[in-house]
Amino acid sequence: MAPSVVVDTGPIVALLDADEANHAWAVERIEQLRPPLLTCEAVLTEATFLIRRLGSDPGLVIDLVSRGMLTVVGLFDDDADAIARLIRRYSSTPMSLADACLVRIVERTPNATLLTLDSDFRIYRQKGRRIIPLLTP
Repeated sequence: MAPSVVVDTGPIVALLDADEANHAWAVERIEQLRPPLLTCEAVLTEATFLIRRLGSDPGLVIDLVSRGMLTVVGLFDDDADAIARLIRRYSSTPMSLADACLVRIVERTPNATLLTLDSDFRIYRQKGRRIIPLLTP
């Protein structure tokens, strides 16, 4: 089974913002990966907010979904309790809703790797205290 890649906010923003320090890295990584990349609505919310704040069109983030590069994984109907437990467990970090959703997607997805710029994912663990496989610069 081919690995699934779960994508965080940072690489999405870096992909869309040529002035971002990790832009070239994000472009290179995403060109190497087989779409669709998995993400969640909380990541899309963060990314659209940040892209707008940078003065770009937040619709560019949604276009990644429309073009099939990103697939949004629905979580809350079945995973709200697990997400809340993660947020409570890592309250000292603190863990954002988007981060908790990404950890949950990794837990639910066989052979998943997380594409991220966020060093907090080196602290977070999946069920069974397993390390989250990361693609980082």
